[in-house]
Amino acid sequence: MKYDVLYQGAFALLKVKLDRGESVKAEMGAMVSMSPTVEVTGTVDGGIMRGLGRMLSGEKFFFQELNAARGAGEVLLAPASLGDVQAVELDGSYKLLVQKDGFLAGTSGIEVKTQMQNLSRGLLSGEGFFIVEISGHGTVFLSSYGAIHAINLGPGEEVVVDNGHLVAWPSYMQYTIEKASKGWLGSLTSGEGLVCRFRGEGVVLIQSRNPKGFGDWVKRLIPGR
Repeated sequence: MKYDVLYQGAFALLKVKLDRGESVKAEMGAMVSMSPTVEVTGTVDGGIMRGLGRMLSGEKFFFQELNAARGAGEVLLAPASLGDVQAVELDGSYKLLVQKDGFLAGTSGIEVKTQMQNLSRGLLSGEGFFIVEISGHGTVFLSSYGAIHAINLGPGEEVVVDNGHLVAWPSYMQYTIEKASKGWLGSLTSGEGLVCRFRGEGVVLIQSRNPKGFGDWVKRLIPGR
């Protein structure tokens, strides 16, 4: 299967070319256009319980599966938000942890499920109790709000990331949730609150914009508030 990310940046579009019999799994509603040789169907992927888990986390119950059943074809996919799309290759040796709304599509052989964080991480992280856990062999296409930037950490190196700017990180990386400042007052008055501290080796993908920050900005413009 061949793919290309068009218009990278704020308005990325994913083009996937499928040979006859090949398929790609995508977030519900991601399809922009497809060849007449391609069939689209809804799938729960993993059963009812996984679907319910996705609903509890704020994700959609169904995925869409696009299958080139009647011959080779092309599919265009796009995320719901303004932002970039990036491909990540998985070889089965680790799982990719993704913030909710970060999964756009994946090739066959990729499994997607919702993972509940432990209590301390869930209560303290801006992403809530759930994250998306992606495993298997194949290609994963991630979407972001804004541009995607990779932070490469060597062994023992650390980086602190605002929770609202996280996109994805490998499961083998160590991370903790902390206050942005030493005290709670400093954390709250700085506007940062809580952050994630990652320790390498590994790559952390972040997004250049924060959806919550944008939402707060829009609310200030609404008359009568």
